[in-house]
Amino acid sequence: MEPALQQLLDDIGPRLHRIRQDRGLTLEELAAATGISVSTLSRLEAGKRRPTLDLLLPLATTYRMALEQMIGAPMTGDPRIHLTPHHRQTRTRLDSVVIPLTTYPGRLQVFKQILSPSAEPPILVTHPGHAFFYVLAGTVRLLVADQERLLKPGETADFDAGLPHWFGPADRTAAEVLHLFGPHGDRFTPSALPVV
Repeated sequence: MEPALQQLLDDIGPRLHRIRQDRGLTLEELAAATGISVSTLSRLEAGKRRPTLDLLLPLATTYRMALEQMIGAPMTGDPRIHLTPHHRQTRTRLDSVVIPLTTYPGRLQVFKQILSPSAEPPILVTHPGHAFFYVLAGTVRLLVADQERLLKPGETADFDAGLPHWFGPADRTAAEVLHLFGPHGDRFTPSALPVV
């Protein structure tokens, strides 16, 4: 086997371990979600089990990731279509994984954001701009000034980022949002189309 391919295969286990930790899942929770036994998942993450499609596909589905992104496959084709995740970390924990979906500066920014659970109390922040997000998975707890809301998949939030705010998972499960941010206070104008 070519050294580059062998290295790619050797790196899959640690990548899978890191992805599971980023999402705040235990092996037991992942086993329940994928139907793969705890012992198989443990051996896969430790590099003691060969990664096969019948193991990787349920993981990619559960993690909502493209298979090539999950295993760290080399980029092919046009590099502009490959998304690069960024890890935001506080002093004590991984706060979230942010995947930019737009790259132009100074205009509306769009991100997919995976929010990690934490036992730390929320710290409200303020900054210029306007925020909007759509919950993809999990339950999101949103604090804006003195108001609190719990948002489920399919629900949205729209608020002035100049108000003290914080959002994160409502429980010990990671949450995913599609996050739009207007750096200059840009607001979003939804328009409803008639149903035909």
